[in-house]
Amino acid sequence: MTTTAVSPRIVVGIDGSSDSLAALEWAARQAELTSSTLEVVTTWEWPNSYGVPFTLPAEYDPDADARRILEDAVAPVHVAHPSVSIRASAVKGPPASTLVDLSQGADLLVVGSRGHGEFTGMLIGSVSNHCASHAHCTVVVVRPPAEARD
Repeated sequence: MTTTAVSPRIVVGIDGSSDSLAALEWAARQAELTSSTLEVVTTWEWPNSYGVPFTLPAEYDPDADARRILEDAVAPVHVAHPSVSIRASAVKGPPASTLVDLSQGADLLVVGSRGHGEFTGMLIGSVSNHCASHAHCTVVVVRPPAEARD
């Protein structure tokens, strides 16, 4: 009987913020050290109007915006860590629950301490807090160096 070894999987959530980019770099280094596959994920949702009617521009495409953020973030990481197998995806859905779902079967979930949310001054953001409380694997919350913080 032949068994196929499954490489460890590290999931990292990004949104383009300095905290999420620091988390991506940390996760890439960890993937390199552990020969893990790196799964880079960004999420998107249609804006909520909270009952106030508004019109979005015809060219508004949150999926395309998310993919651009993803491509811009992953390109330099791929160059800096060429031995790491990277899978990148833009997923429709709320970030916290999407990352928790993706943590199923992962060895590690990595997130930034805060992102582009409404309360950017908080020490730990609602997404990272939710992930740390509900993920199906170990969670690492990364803070960027002081000089890189938004």
